[in-house]
Amino acid sequence: LSKVEEEIGTLRQVLAAKERHCGELKRKLGLTPLDGLKQNLSKSWHDVQVSNAYVKTSEKLGEWNEKVTQSDFYKKTQETLSQAGQKTSAALSNVGSVISRKLGDMSSYSIRHSISMPAMRNSATFKSFEDRVGTIKNRVVGSRENSTDGLHSAPGAGEKPPQDNAPF
Repeated sequence: LSKVEEEIGTLRQVLAAKERHCGELKRKLGLTPLDGLKQNLSKSWHDVQVSNAYVKTSEKLGEWNEKVTQSDFYKKTQETLSQAGQKTSAALSNVGSVISRKLGDMSSYSIRHSISMPAMRNSATFKSFEDRVGTIKNRVVGSRENSTDGLHSAPGAGEKPPQDNAPF
């Protein structure tokens, strides 16, 4: 028994020395643990692909795929989805063209230039904006100027602010 245990110890030492030598050779060859893992995975995947179960399943799925793709329902669905995709693509292209054209039209004027234009200043939207800003200014600053004691008067206390229901 002791002789067998001694031989086991010797074999462990020899195996450890061989594993160290193998590691040194791999390091010198530039092989990394990741390369070993890749190799193991590749071999395992190959083993799966050549297995009887995988081959039979692949054949069955191939048959089903052929039956489905040859069916009238599949062909009609594929045609409908293709037409829908083409129409959607055309619609999005048109929207993109309109947006590009509008942005192109807008880019020819600077914001400062467009605000100073008389047509812009006389528009209903600009007038409504000016009225609202004026109303807000009068509420904030006007109450301060009209107050005799220098304190703000609460809105609605005393005079009633003008009602402006113009759309903004």
